[in-house]
Amino acid sequence: MTRNIVISGGGTGIGLATAHLFAGEGDRVLLLGRRAEVLEKAKVPGALTYAADLSDPGAVRGVARFVAEELGAVDVLVHSAGGSGNLEPEAGADDPLATVAHDWTVAFRLNTLTAVLLTEALKERLAEPGGRVLFLSSIAAYRGSGSVAYAAAKAALHPYAHELARELGPRGITVNVVAPGYVEDTEFFGSGGMQETRRERLIAETLNGRAGTPGDVAGTLHWLASPAAGHITSQVVQVNGGAERGR
Repeated sequence: MTRNIVISGGGTGIGLATAHLFAGEGDRVLLLGRRAEVLEKAKVPGALTYAADLSDPGAVRGVARFVAEELGAVDVLVHSAGGSGNLEPEAGADDPLATVAHDWTVAFRLNTLTAVLLTEALKERLAEPGGRVLFLSSIAAYRGSGSVAYAAAKAALHPYAHELARELGPRGITVNVVAPGYVEDTEFFGSGGMQETRRERLIAETLNGRAGTPGDVAGTLHWLASPAAGHITSQVVQVNGGAERGR
């Protein structure tokens, strides 16, 4: 049976890999993102695209109207939008506190508010029973990172997901979180990429000696959206090669 899949941040990295996986099985995919040109270049077979800033309530209402007109029900909602903020304008202030306020506001807007607004806007359109809501968190939510604001913003998704699971469970809808470790081939570290010394250190922290790939995370999301995972809800699944546990 063809399902309707909505993926935020679907034009690059993990979101794009996830979109290809679902589309490859014949599901109908809607890609959401801020940059229309990126969505157009995604080349996911049969996918619809809609460009919107998901931290803007008005823009999210537009998404909801588009979903109602084009899809109707949503079988799987995947929240892959977010990031470190490297694509955002800098604070532009010499005041250290103003810089802190800017960085934390950006982190929560990109990683928390986008997911919450989109979920609330589409919540009543989730298929029941069998609907799935999937959030992308991070290993940073467990142990911090170079950006404490980013780590805190990802960690904020966990209690929201748990509460949502309680709310939607009676409708036969599951809600889960996937928390990746270091994943290569994404835009997370910007156009300059990561310093090689840091990359080597992060890989060394894994127990299987390699970086994660978008496909690793996409495969986990795809499984959580399958009937086989129908009794799994309110969980945070870590995909990091054991790095959170450490050597």
